[in-house]
Amino acid sequence: MTTSSRKPSPKKMGDWFDDFEREAFRLETLDDYGKSGGVEAYEAFLAGEPQPADYQTADWMTTVGDAVRSGKRMYRVHILARPLTDYLRFELSWGYRRNMTAGEEFFILDVTDREHPMPDAPDFWLFDERVAGVMEYDSEGRFLGSELVEGDQVSRLLAYRDTAMAQAVPFSDWWAKYGE
Repeated sequence: MTTSSRKPSPKKMGDWFDDFEREAFRLETLDDYGKSGGVEAYEAFLAGEPQPADYQTADWMTTVGDAVRSGKRMYRVHILARPLTDYLRFELSWGYRRNMTAGEEFFILDVTDREHPMPDAPDFWLFDERVAGVMEYDSEGRFLGSELVEGDQVSRLLAYRDTAMAQAVPFSDWWAKYGE
């Protein structure tokens, strides 16, 4: 393994949510993360029930709120195509709209009527443009783990971020047109 792709040590990806200094960016590429967290809320959504109280006050809301109040930016792009899967309907209508109240920013890169600009892009979190957690999921949307990378590998992920941001639209604009 070269020095430029060596894993940072001893931090784990979760540590970076407290330790990043300026910005945390997420690229989401999957249509279903239904086995990765918020499972009870997803089941409530599918059953037509109201949002569970613990979903509305999840730890993620504190993480985002604390970061944004301290002047940091947390934002993400989700690459998707319509029609939306049940999971995407849940994530966008409940999750994104909830997280926006804490200050997280969302953008949509809709590839329904266009060629996907980066079909090989992985899911990842990018922290301060210097370290990234590349995430792995199984076919059911279950999170399997992440690998922290830096150096040359981060440069590749920065290019994905820049491409996604250049072609995405703000979630609120997209949702006003396509939301349910």
